[in-house]
This record gives sequence, structure tokens and C-alpha cells, in this order.
Amino acid sequence: MNSKLIIVGGVVIVVLIVLQFFSPKLLESEYATVAQFEKETQVTGEVRNLLQTKCYDCHGGATEYPWYAKVAPVSFWIGHHIEEGQEHFDIMKWDNYSVKKKDHKLDELIEEVEENEMPLESYNWLHGGLTDSEKNTLISWAKNVRKEFVVEESK
Repeated sequence: MNSKLIIVGGVVIVVLIVLQFFSPKLLESEYATVAQFEKETQVTGEVRNLLQTKCYDCHGGATEYPWYAKVAPVSFWIGHHIEEGQEHFDIMKWDNYSVKKKDHKLDELIEEVEENEMPLESYNWLHGGLTDSEKNTLISWAKNVRKEFVVEESK
């Protein structure tokens, strides 16, 4: 029994060491990639802070990786979260979205925050979640921005 456990443990250690050479590519971008989004959506200082600390890691180009993001298998897990986050809402592509799509993305943001789906629970474990006040701030901001898109769309 002990020899099997030692063999399994050794295999696990070797696999973990080998995985370190195959970590996913880290998303490296500048904060400037979200500048157009912030300008168009009239982001206030308070909202900017919330977006920077709770959203941009997965949905913007300004990902701030913790040290453990470079250690497999955690690196793969984090990389997957970022890929999936950008698949659903990629702030770096904001300029390419139609007015209708921008409105839809903000509607999804409102829904996800209201239903406590965003930020992800796993993100909240390490970075802290949104307080009720912060949720209300984000939701109120997004609803106000959506009003502008409705006006713009009806022109």
C-alpha cells in the first residue's frame, strides 16, 4: 500500500513539475485598452475603481495577475476564467460593438451583478466580493449608460 502511494505521489509531483513548462500565455495589455470604454460610458472615479478591482482582470486588458497565476495548474484555471470572461464581455473590443450590442452587454452586466453571478464566487474568495453599495453603484451607472444608448439608437 505504501509503495503504491509513493509511486502515485511521485507521478503527481512529476506531472506538476512538467506542467510548469506549459502554462497558458498571460494576457498582457495596458490599462489604455479600456480608455475608450470608460470615455464612452462616462465612468466616474468610484465606478472606475470598482471596474479596476472587480471586472478588468477578466473582462478588460488590465489583468493584474497574482503570483500564483504563474503556477500550474492554477495558471490554467485562471487562464480559462479570463478566456471565458472575455468571450462573454471583452471591454477591449468595446469599439467594435454595435450600439445594440453595447446595450445588451450592459444589460447582461446589470443582470449578472444583481443575481450575484459576477464577480465569480471563486474570484471573490481571493479578491473580495461586491458590497450591496458597490452593486448598487455599478447597476445604477450601467442603467444610466443604457439610457444614452436607447436615445442614440432611436435617432
